[in-house]
Amino acid sequence: MSEAEARPTNFIRQIIDEDLASGKHTTVHTRFPPEPNGYLHIGHAKSICLNFGIAQDYKGQCNLRFDDTNPVKEDIEYVESIKNDVEWLGFHWSGNVRYSSDYFDQLHAYAIELINKGLAYVDELTPEQIREYRGTLTQPGKNSPYRDRSVEENLALFEKMRAGGFEEGKACLRAKIDMASPFIVMRDPVLYRIKFAEHHQTGNKWCIYPMYDFTHCISDALEGITHSLCTLEFQDNRRLYDWGAGQHHHSCSPAPVRILAPESGIHCDVQA
Repeated sequence: MSEAEARPTNFIRQIIDEDLASGKHTTVHTRFPPEPNGYLHIGHAKSICLNFGIAQDYKGQCNLRFDDTNPVKEDIEYVESIKNDVEWLGFHWSGNVRYSSDYFDQLHAYAIELINKGLAYVDELTPEQIREYRGTLTQPGKNSPYRDRSVEENLALFEKMRAGGFEEGKACLRAKIDMASPFIVMRDPVLYRIKFAEHHQTGNKWCIYPMYDFTHCISDALEGITHSLCTLEFQDNRRLYDWGAGQHHHSCSPAPVRILAPESGIHCDVQA
């Protein structure tokens, strides 16, 4: 019996086997991306065993990447605790520990790229107004009065955000997608918000921070992740994940493609 035949099988492994057999990928590269805002629980242990176990079985790599985009809630104490927990479970990450904040400069550049393409705008609605304008599951959203600003104005306002010229909650950068989308997550989601808080990795360099959904797909692509495995709580985010990755595929190729298997409780994002 070959090593491949001896491995357990499930829909994730079937996808990986097909990718390797077809030549789409020659190796397997996964990641475990916790936010360092608390101690790990049993659900995290499941994700650790899945991502590190898959990489181990296929003689691939698994990154430990901290999704540290909210300095208000995160702390180096949780970073160290999570590292210890991964090692306690018997796993070792590939290379150095990674942080989403490692990519803040690139993410900022990609945000400017979206503005230049007419796909992002600075909105000055309050957070409460944004929620109101977003609509409901049965009612479409409505456009912000700031949605049709020129590229030049949006660039200037985003730079003002970057320079600390707005108070928290007074401006944000939003994607320009579709306020009438049946999927609320696609109704012009916020990409960047203002937070005057010291970051445990970058200090006070930034006062604007990217949102998780904008950061996650690009971080995966920049790290060359081949198979991004997530629990079903993120299934509604997959459309935004695909949208974000698709906009920057030329800058951080390969572009991630998300595959969902709802009956299993896990979905699999695969780099095309």
